Amino acid sequence: MARARRGSERVERSEEAVIRQPTMAARPIIIMAMVETPLLVIDDIHASVEGIEILKGVTLTINAGETHAIMGPNGSGKSTLANVLLGHPAYVITKGTITYKGEDITTAKPEVRGQAGMFLGFQYPEEIPGVSVVNFLRTALSNRTGTDFTVLELRLKVMEAMRELGMEASFADRYLNEGFSGGERKRNEILQMTVLEPEVAVLDETDSGLDIDALKIVAEGVERMRDDERGFLIITHYQRMLDYITPNVVHVFLDGRIVESGDAALADTIEEDGYDTYRTEAVAG
Repeated sequence: MARARRGSERVERSEEAVIRQPTMAARPIIIMAMVETPLLVIDDIHASVEGIEILKGVTLTINAGETHAIMGPNGSGKSTLANVLLGHPAYVITKGTITYKGEDITTAKPEVRGQAGMFLGFQYPEEIPGVSVVNFLRTALSNRTGTDFTVLELRLKVMEAMRELGMEASFADRYLNEGFSGGERKRNEILQMTVLEPEVAVLDETDSGLDIDALKIVAEGVERMRDDERGFLIITHYQRMLDYITPNVVHVFLDGRIVESGDAALADTIEEDGYDTYRTEAVAG
């Protein structure tokens, strides 16, 4: 009985010890927010052509899902920026860096940037006689994705995009930009963008030379591509393109640099007041 009592006492003490054992202090839960890497970071870019400095310290960040618009008068350096971003060899970067998805591409060749998912819609697309639209896109898409598409596979993809852009089926077999009107060339640039599905698209005055109907079609093509993963940089001289594409940020570009940034309402202010106020500020700065 004594043994039983002692055993019982040990059990009771053991239970009491468990009950009285102090609990551990609650550990603080730290929730760390995921910081997404910007799609494109332009950091203090200076660039020249034939020894003449055109870009004089451009800084701009585009995140996934954002559309930025750059507005400026002729000769301000907007197209130079577009060409520098895609690595045109005629333009020399003398200072600053360009980072795409966290990787420094400041010295990367144009084909490397294209394969990585960057796209430039040209202001003045060049003719390429002897190369049909569909064959050009087949080669470009194969290089972009690493997949060797058949002509039939690519044709089916192209035809769907052409229908969305209101283009006739025969367009696919025409030589690239040969004999194209201004509107056809610009639609062809949007067709290329649609098929290649870039992650960053730079559109250099895609609206220039377009009548209102063509402008709407081009703008609708851009709008269909906008999503939470893709970024756009729309370069334009006039506000009318932005009547159909509402940007997240508008930048005023003068004398080779950004002198003002704001929301979409800034485009309306520029349309009403022009660039003179910003020229004064640029000189003062």
